Amino acid sequence: MFFPPLKIVVVGGGAAGFFGAIACSTPHTNVTILEAGRQTLAKVRISGGGRCNVTHACFDPGIFVQNYPRGSKVLRGAFSQFQARDTVEWFTARGVKLNTEADGRMFPSTNDSATIVECLTRVALDRGVSIRTGAAVVSVTRKSTVEDNNLFEIRLRSGEIVGCDRLLLATGSSPLGHRWAKALGHQVVAPVPSLFTFKISDSRFQELAGISVENVCLQLPMAKLKQTGPVLVTHWGLSGPAVLKLSAWGARFLHENDYQANLLINWLSHLNPEDIRTQLLGLKTQEKKAIVNSCPFSLPRRLWESLIIAAGIDPQKRWAELSKKAINKLILELTQGKYQVQGKGVFKEEFVTCGGVNLKEINFKTMESRCCQGLYFAGEILDIDGVTGGFNFQSAWTTGWLAGQGMKVRG
Repeated sequence: MFFPPLKIVVVGGGAAGFFGAIACSTPHTNVTILEAGRQTLAKVRISGGGRCNVTHACFDPGIFVQNYPRGSKVLRGAFSQFQARDTVEWFTARGVKLNTEADGRMFPSTNDSATIVECLTRVALDRGVSIRTGAAVVSVTRKSTVEDNNLFEIRLRSGEIVGCDRLLLATGSSPLGHRWAKALGHQVVAPVPSLFTFKISDSRFQELAGISVENVCLQLPMAKLKQTGPVLVTHWGLSGPAVLKLSAWGARFLHENDYQANLLINWLSHLNPEDIRTQLLGLKTQEKKAIVNSCPFSLPRRLWESLIIAAGIDPQKRWAELSKKAINKLILELTQGKYQVQGKGVFKEEFVTCGGVNLKEINFKTMESRCCQGLYFAGEILDIDGVTGGFNFQSAWTTGWLAGQGMKVRG
């Protein structure tokens, strides 16, 4: 029996949309990507400072999912089907070698995001995918019966109506995508920002912009959250991996509190307080130098001086003259410094949100809607978000691949 090709439309020309389109392109499918902008893969182009952090070198799905504040449970099964190793193999098989950096992030060996853009575009075109830019969608409707041809009707701003049998919404965090998902029967968890820097105006940070410390523990005590890692002092507050991770896990809490929160900083997270005390007391009995000129820890001099002053100690005072009470104050400043988050900044050009289509309404074996037959989702339109390091792209590759596999199957 002859069956006409399945007509599949992907709304959104980003990473998830392209991967979904490629995965479902066969001789028996007719696949079209509709992208509202002038360029496809815009976020891929700017990600990682223009280098594109494709994925992360962790090949144990159980460990990998620990990097998702939202979505880890559903991704555990999804990664058993397509994980970071599969991503690496997919790009390698198409001529794109990925290099692994010391922190696990993986970039194309060219260190140029254009390599990824060109690869995805070339493969899509080779597979017969039609890529339409400037094709802004204004509405999506589903016909009432499965038997009808063109189950979905997509109206473009130009007035053109595009019909299809399968529809993949891969519109990122766009409010329009969420609106269409709602119109097709889905609940949407209200999106709020994730992955951002902290605005902190504090005298202890004056003149410290550009200073970085490797092993810093940050805590939001009211949210019972903490993260450890590198921190960078900026002219507006704090940035760096530890801050970005904490902002992701605390995204809802911080949003609900208008980005005002108490922050505890332990600049010496790799040491326990008693070891710190022992080292400082040892200096008190042996060191005759000025305190500011003799730091026993791996801290930048300017930060060390700032923390000494914050503890109420004269930096030029000698260790031998320091009281035990003053040492206790210095330990508190080093390990439990209290700061006030007063707002949020952004993380370069990479804007990530938490929130999106309710995950309970998606079949994560195929990415098909449980509410609307023939409708699929992939990427950031879902209530899934990862910390920085290639995890959000891996979610896009995985959900796009699963959606593509699901859509090409004739029901």
